[in-house]
Amino acid sequence: MLFVENLIKGFVTQLLFEDANFTIAPKERIGLVGRNGHGKTTLLHLIVGEEQPDSGSITYPKNYRIGYVRQHIEFTEDTVLKEGIKGLPPAEQDQHWKVEKILAGLGFSDSDMQRHPAEFSGGFQVRLNLVKALVAEPDLLLLDEPTNYLDIASIRWIERFLINWPHELILITHDRSFMDAVVTHIMGIHRQKIRKISGNTTKYYSQIAQDEEIYEKTRINEGRRRKEIEQFITRFRAKARLANLVQSRVKTLQKLEKKEKLKTIETLDFSFRSEPFSGKRVLAAQNVSFSYDVKTQLINGFNITIRPRERIFIIGKNGKGKTTLLKLLAQGLTPQSGDINLSPGVQKGLFEQTNINRLMDSCSVEEEIILSHPDVDRQQARNICGAMMFSGDDALKKIGVLSGGEKSRVLLAKLLVTPANLLLLDEPTHHLDMESCDALLAALVDFAGTVVMVTHNEMFLNALADRLIVFQNNGIEVFEGNYAEFLESGGWQDEKTGYKSDIANDAKADASKLTKKEKRRLRSEIIAERSRAVKKLETRITALENEIAAGEQQLNGLNAEILEASRLQDGPRIEALSKSLHAANSAIDKLYAELEKQSASYDEQRAAFDERLGKVEKM
Repeated sequence: MLFVENLIKGFVTQLLFEDANFTIAPKERIGLVGRNGHGKTTLLHLIVGEEQPDSGSITYPKNYRIGYVRQHIEFTEDTVLKEGIKGLPPAEQDQHWKVEKILAGLGFSDSDMQRHPAEFSGGFQVRLNLVKALVAEPDLLLLDEPTNYLDIASIRWIERFLINWPHELILITHDRSFMDAVVTHIMGIHRQKIRKISGNTTKYYSQIAQDEEIYEKTRINEGRRRKEIEQFITRFRAKARLANLVQSRVKTLQKLEKKEKLKTIETLDFSFRSEPFSGKRVLAAQNVSFSYDVKTQLINGFNITIRPRERIFIIGKNGKGKTTLLKLLAQGLTPQSGDINLSPGVQKGLFEQTNINRLMDSCSVEEEIILSHPDVDRQQARNICGAMMFSGDDALKKIGVLSGGEKSRVLLAKLLVTPANLLLLDEPTHHLDMESCDALLAALVDFAGTVVMVTHNEMFLNALADRLIVFQNNGIEVFEGNYAEFLESGGWQDEKTGYKSDIANDAKADASKLTKKEKRRLRSEIIAERSRAVKKLETRITALENEIAAGEQQLNGLNAEILEASRLQDGPRIEALSKSLHAANSAIDKLYAELEKQSASYDEQRAAFDERLGKVEKM
C-alpha cells in the first residue's frame, strides 16, 4: 500500500497540485490521467523520490519495493538475456524462463536474446529496461507511456500481462483503450486537484463533466439566491417587525460560499482543411517492392487501390516496414520496382515524427504556420496557434525552445492550414495526451478526404479503419475489412490466447456503474422534487414582496396627499385619506405576516432537501 497526504507540488510559474490525498490499496491498478504538463510524470518522480514535494508526505510499508522504468540506458551485461536476468529478485536468479517469456512477449526473438544490448535501437533498449522492471515484480510498478516504444503485438501482449499483475500499478498512457483494459481505478489531475475513482476513463471523464455542470448550475443558482437575499435585506432592513427575518437572511448570506466561475481549460480543438476531390480513385500501387539492403526485402510486390474517403490503417510490428510504406505512398521514397500513381487533383498532407527536424529553430510557432501555405495570413495563423494550445505569447516562442511534444503539435498545426484530400499520418498520437487524442480522432472522423495512417492505437483502429495493410509473418497483405473483423478472422497469428480483455473490462465497468448510476438518479429525483416543492413558495414570496413594495408606494402617496390636504385645511379630504391610509396599513400588515410565514416554510423545505442530498452524497 501507498499513502499520500496533503501533497503540494509546483514550480515557479505553475502549481501542479495541492492538498492531494489518496491511497493505493493492495492489487489496485491505477490509470493516471491529466493533460500534458499538469504533473503526471512529476507525481511518479515524487513517489520514487527523484523529486521532493513542497509539502505533504508519501509513505509506504517497510521493505515495500517500487519499480520504475527509466529512459536512461545503462547496461553492463554482454547479452540481452543476461541483462534481463539482473532484474530478477535474488532468490529467483536461476528462473531464466521468466525473463525469456517477457522478452519474447515484448518482441525479442531467441537470437535477439543472445545479442549485445548496444546493438539495438533506443526503443528496444527501453523495452529491455521494461523487462527488468517486470521480472522484478515490485510491490508497486510505475509505467510512464510504455506503449510509445512498443508495436501493436507487444502492446496487446503487455496488456494481457498487466491485467494479471498481482501487485499495485500506476500507469500513464495516451492510449485510452489500453488503459481501460488494464486498470481497476482512474486517478486524475484536474484543476490542481487529484481525484481517484473506481472504473475506467469514460466513467472518470463523465463524472468530471457532470460535477462541473452541477458546480456551474449551483454557482448560478446561488448567485441568484444571494442577489435575492441582498435585495430582501436592503428592502426590509428598516422594518422593525421584520428584524428577525432580516437577521436570518443576513446569517444565511454569511453562510453562502461564493463560488468562482471555473476557468476554461485549453484543449486541442481543430479540423483539417479539406480540398474537394471528384475522382473515383485516389491512389494506386502496383507491384511495389523496396529494400534498404539486399538482405532484407521490406516490401515485395505490394498492390492496393485507395478510394475517396477511405480510412486505411497500416499495422504490424516495429521494424517491418510500416513507415517505409507510408513514405512510398507519399512519394517521399521511390520504389525499386513497381509504380505508385496519385490521381490528378490529389493534394497530400503528410505527418511524420522525423519531420520535426525540418522545423526551423529560429522561427516562431506563428511564423512556421504562416510559411505552411501561401493563403495563410497572420490572423489565421494565430487562430490555429490557439487551437493547438499556443495561445497569446506562446505563439511567439521559437521552435528551438520547444519540447518534442510541442514540436509535434506545430507539425499538426502546419498540416491543418494546408488544404488536402489525402492525409498520410505516421503515429500522430505519440506526443498527445488523452484529451488531445480524442480531439484528433474527432477531426479525422469529420475530414472529408482520405486517410492513410500508421498507428498502434487500437481506439483509432476500432473507431476509423475501413481496411488494413497488415505486416505479419514476414509479409504484407491488404485486409478487406475493419479491425474487429480482422481480429475475428484470426488476427495476430502469433498470439497464443484470445483477446478478451476488452469484454472483461466492459463487464467490470458496467458492474461498477450501477451504484453511481443509481446515485445520480436519486440525486436528480431529489432536485426535481425540491424544485416542484419550493417553486410555488418562491413564486408566492416574490409576489408578496412586490405587493408590499406597491403598498408602501401607495402609503407614501397617501401621506403626501394628507400633508397637502392639511395645508389646505380640507377636513373631508383628510378624513377620507385617513381611512384609505388605515386600510393600506392593514393590508400591508397582512402581507408582512404571510411573507414571514411563507419564508419560514421555504427555509424549512430547502433545509430538508439539502439534508437529503447530503445523505445521498455520502452513500
